[in-house]
Amino acid sequence: MKYPATLKCDQTDFLHGTRVADPYRWLEGDVREHADVAKWVQEQNELSDSYLQGIAERETIANRLRALWNYPRYGLPVKKGGRYFFEYNTGLLNQNQIHVQDDLHSDPVLLLDPNTLSEDGTIAVASWYPSPDGRYLAVLLQDGGTDWRMARILDTRCGEFLDDTLHWLKFTGLAWHPAGRGFYYSRYPAPGSSETFQSLNTNHALYFHAVGEPQEQDRCIYSRPDHPDWGYAAEVSDDERYLLITVWKGTDSRFQLVLQDLKDPSSQPTMLVEGFEHDFSLAGSRGSELFFRTTFKAPRGRLIAIDPNRPDRSEWREVIAETSNVLTAVSCVADKLVVQYMQDARSLVSIHELNGGFVSNIELPGIGSAVGFAGDAEATETFYSYSSFATPATVFRFDVGSRRSSVFKRPSVDFDSDDYVVQQRFVTSADGTQVPMFVAHRKDTELDGANPTVLYGYGGFNIAVTPEFSIARLVWMEMGGVWAVANIRGGGEYGEDWHKAGTGLQKQNVFDDFIAAAEALIDLKYTSPDKLAVFGGSNGGLLVGAVTNQRPELFAAAMPAVGVMDMLRFHHFTAGRFWVDDYGSPDDPEMFPVLLRYSPYHNLRPGTDYPAVLITTADTDDRVVPAHSFKYAAALQAAQAGDKPILIRVETRAGHGAGTPTDKVIAEYADRWGFLLRVLDFRLPEQFVTADGDSATAGL
Repeated sequence: MKYPATLKCDQTDFLHGTRVADPYRWLEGDVREHADVAKWVQEQNELSDSYLQGIAERETIANRLRALWNYPRYGLPVKKGGRYFFEYNTGLLNQNQIHVQDDLHSDPVLLLDPNTLSEDGTIAVASWYPSPDGRYLAVLLQDGGTDWRMARILDTRCGEFLDDTLHWLKFTGLAWHPAGRGFYYSRYPAPGSSETFQSLNTNHALYFHAVGEPQEQDRCIYSRPDHPDWGYAAEVSDDERYLLITVWKGTDSRFQLVLQDLKDPSSQPTMLVEGFEHDFSLAGSRGSELFFRTTFKAPRGRLIAIDPNRPDRSEWREVIAETSNVLTAVSCVADKLVVQYMQDARSLVSIHELNGGFVSNIELPGIGSAVGFAGDAEATETFYSYSSFATPATVFRFDVGSRRSSVFKRPSVDFDSDDYVVQQRFVTSADGTQVPMFVAHRKDTELDGANPTVLYGYGGFNIAVTPEFSIARLVWMEMGGVWAVANIRGGGEYGEDWHKAGTGLQKQNVFDDFIAAAEALIDLKYTSPDKLAVFGGSNGGLLVGAVTNQRPELFAAAMPAVGVMDMLRFHHFTAGRFWVDDYGSPDDPEMFPVLLRYSPYHNLRPGTDYPAVLITTADTDDRVVPAHSFKYAAALQAAQAGDKPILIRVETRAGHGAGTPTDKVIAEYADRWGFLLRVLDFRLPEQFVTADGDSATAGL
């Protein structure tokens, strides 16, 4: 394959006494500001488009994706002012709408359709917050996939936006004041005109916005100019008495807590928990106490109660002790505690008394993921969503009194889940650690070592990868593929110890775990090295880049998406400085050689026969700036000695993933699965394609 010519520069850095070449440093330029970078991206996209559009089956795959994607989908409802607000998508809408219904049995009414806010469907509602009385709906809008947010307020009585428009919000939610007269939010100072998508984010501050007032009059509630790297998140306790300000300074769940008494007009924010040491997540309030899920003296989590009038740690009261499972969330609903656990990366949920006493389990449909269970003291119900690899997300209503679940909204997808099997296996990593792995495929799949297989992983930032439904994965399995997920260290599947075992100096454990999962798939006869592809995004893109460098012969294809590929310069852009919690800092002489040893960009070896690689990124990704993927792609194309293609696909007006329009997501997965069809050299099953080339539903 003839790649576009890529200029090499003489950039060399001397870091901790080590000479480090960076010949593609010029590709760090913002594509909107640098014509040479824009030209390089255009040429690379033309090459990738030519290759991908030349795959005859790609349109068949795209048709099948569209056909299956076209089903109604529902989000979890939020009850405010006696009405139920929830997200809804008819099927192929680029963005979810927001609907409202007056009671459980009335017809839903369209409240907000973000698809009307832009011609290309790239303005999304990132999150939304009804006021306590349901009169207003505050929304955070996301334009083109960026992490920046703009806040607007919708009057739910007439369905029109108010004039209120708030800019430069990032890494924030909205917390309504109990009176409904305004809300709390966090923002950064406005960046320079050429720094919007690349400059470091510092000097976060918490503000209060009064409905109907211009942003310039918003009152700063809390900031620490002496700590420009701190960030803030606001919540109001469910008894409406306290404003809780969670203070963070990185990606680790290690927080300080600041409290303000909203019943006392003269009160000021005061420190409740000092020191960035442990995770504290507000679970509710009863009487004079606040309930927190915490890792304080419990790496897998426990529930404690803190009385703000007696905040000393010696006064903290344990409500639910740590168990062998990971405590992921707790909510107070109707004077009961709804407790969510994770056991081997799957959900378990139970009901407890306010004193912590066990009442009963909530029976879930199977091995999968349950999320939701929000509520308050007045509620008699809560809602949750359940899904698995072969089960679309269904929204259930749980009656706390009767302890029974009933369906609130169930989707209908044109497939039979009984045709698929999901198993959990455990593999042995290099140091003997047992690592769980989910494997899903059609029941008629033969374990003959010849199946095209995608192994997915993440392995970082205490994030657990749990079983959930995806049309894209379903289509891959329809194509005859095996889908595997390795729950490697660095994630949150087994609590803080599991997370820390894959960070900093121990990051190699993450790659060893993933490689062990790949070898197990081969040993168990699911696949072989010439049929195995690896896939991951963001930190998972780093994972894919690292293991491809370390074991290029083990994989036939690799698909790193929006990956962190330059481990020596990630902290110079946008939110990258936060990631030192997981990676360590390149400025640290102890961490520098570790980061250099596995950095995907720096460990490519010219003359190596690398797998086929499809790199994906987006021009407005301001989480992991696209320069990571640009530099990695240029270096990999130069190093490739084999005949397998090295392609980079750069999406426009899309960011790190959230808010990407449905049509762009479908097109991207059609490219991915088409790419694998060609480079793994397999054919679509007969039941996938009819004689005239259209997608079929036979056998589903």
